[in-house]
Amino acid sequence: MKSIPLSDTWPEQIWNGSRQLLDVMPVNIANLVPAGARAVVIAPHPGDEVLICGGLLQVLAHHGHPLQLISVTDGSASHPGSDLWPERRLSVFRPQESVEALRRLGLPLHSLKWIRGGFADNALQEREHQLCQFIGRYLRPDDVVFSTWREDGNDDHGAVGRACAKATAQVGAVFLETPVWAWHWPLRDEHQVPWHRARKLRLDTWTVARKRHAAYAYASQLQGDPSIGLAPTLTPLLLERLRQPYEIIFI
Repeated sequence: MKSIPLSDTWPEQIWNGSRQLLDVMPVNIANLVPAGARAVVIAPHPGDEVLICGGLLQVLAHHGHPLQLISVTDGSASHPGSDLWPERRLSVFRPQESVEALRRLGLPLHSLKWIRGGFADNALQEREHQLCQFIGRYLRPDDVVFSTWREDGNDDHGAVGRACAKATAQVGAVFLETPVWAWHWPLRDEHQVPWHRARKLRLDTWTVARKRHAAYAYASQLQGDPSIGLAPTLTPLLLERLRQPYEIIFI
């Protein structure tokens, strides 16, 4: 996850103020991932797999769908200039956080196919072509790929979304996008959301609880570095959004 200037004092945002969210059509897992198809979740940074689709991952595991996770970066640049969280420490710590988060989601780690790309975060736009080639090596025509929305407002999220779109088109797979930071845009920007593409995957109480519990595995993202004025990425406001009993997917 890349730090962006989220503030708990912001006015209403899309996730808690848009009336259009109420009208988003529901979708079930069988419509998203047909029987026999493999689901591939591609996370730009460690932690994005929970923010993108921590609920969906649980539903997929429950229904026994084959699952592949691709972590594009190790997230080591999330605290620039920090002595508390230097890149060397984060490059080890953040992947460990992801292991714990997936355990909290209840995923079968012994059988999960997990690819780590090793790309440098905060610089994916410059390597979008290589990223597309990298992703394409791990895709099959019958895959359903989930990743960040191309217009999410985060440079790395956008680059991964575009690379996924190109790679899936080349192999004939399906690409479904999920907004992350876009939900925290001011309410006045809700017209930029492609509501006609939005579908709502409903989550039960326990699935939501496990998703929030998994988010708390990312200790590095719950802490900023006060000595340099660096705020946490996972703010109380963002964690509150994870209480929503659904996830939105753009088809």
